Amino acid sequence: MMHSGFLKGRTAFVTGSVQGIGLAIARALAAEGARVGLHGLGDRAVIEEAQDQVRAAGAAEVRFFEGDMRHPDEIEAMMDALEAWGSCDILVNNAGIQKTAPLADMPRETWEAILAVNLSGAFFTMRRAMPKMAERGYGRVVNIASVHGLVASKDKSPYVAAKFGLVGLSKVAALEYAHAGSRETGGVTVNCICPGWTETAIIQPQIEARAADQGGDRAAGVASLLAEKQPSLRTSMPEEIGAAVVWLCSPIAHNMTGITLPIDGGWTAQ
Repeated sequence: MMHSGFLKGRTAFVTGSVQGIGLAIARALAAEGARVGLHGLGDRAVIEEAQDQVRAAGAAEVRFFEGDMRHPDEIEAMMDALEAWGSCDILVNNAGIQKTAPLADMPRETWEAILAVNLSGAFFTMRRAMPKMAERGYGRVVNIASVHGLVASKDKSPYVAAKFGLVGLSKVAALEYAHAGSRETGGVTVNCICPGWTETAIIQPQIEARAADQGGDRAAGVASLLAEKQPSLRTSMPEEIGAAVVWLCSPIAHNMTGITLPIDGGWTAQ
């Protein structure tokens, strides 16, 4: 990919960014010259490795911010620390958790935790960051939803509810801030990306199990896993999600707001 460095002087904050899709997004923003704030769960070695990767990708500066997305007070403190570091020009809400169970068997605490992290956490970061984006005339919020923000699957009631809610929240915020800024300043936009099956550590056990059923053929295992949902029969790579985020942050995307962008191999086209 050609890099133009158009994010030099901008500060990006990506929640859930020490691994997987979030880390790929952070690297992609860094490659365009942004200062990047990281966040997520991991021990010191995991966090330092993520910082090293983002720095190596080209970030002007990298810092890690702590905050449990289940707790609004911790999010407030995290956003205070972020504002003290610098203006948040780009906010990517990627943090999320998942647990499957039939609706009748879903524990109350699981419901509450998934809604808190996957939906309420985004609300609390957006309400802090977006007014200042409007004052500066430029801001980008990209919420990483899921195909499950557009269609449902069994045994995922809190996850689907949270992701549908995140899509709706994003549309409301897009409308409220659509008038902020200008073509020249870049405007303030809010969008969702809705990935389908994506190559991250979380799906590797499922791929390996399917591959074992296919005589050890990994490609056949991936195709078997995806056949039920994703017509392309191929996964997306985290870097592809990162590239989409970068494009939405570009000046040319000033009128792209309130959208949900599926990257799902045709899943939601069915």
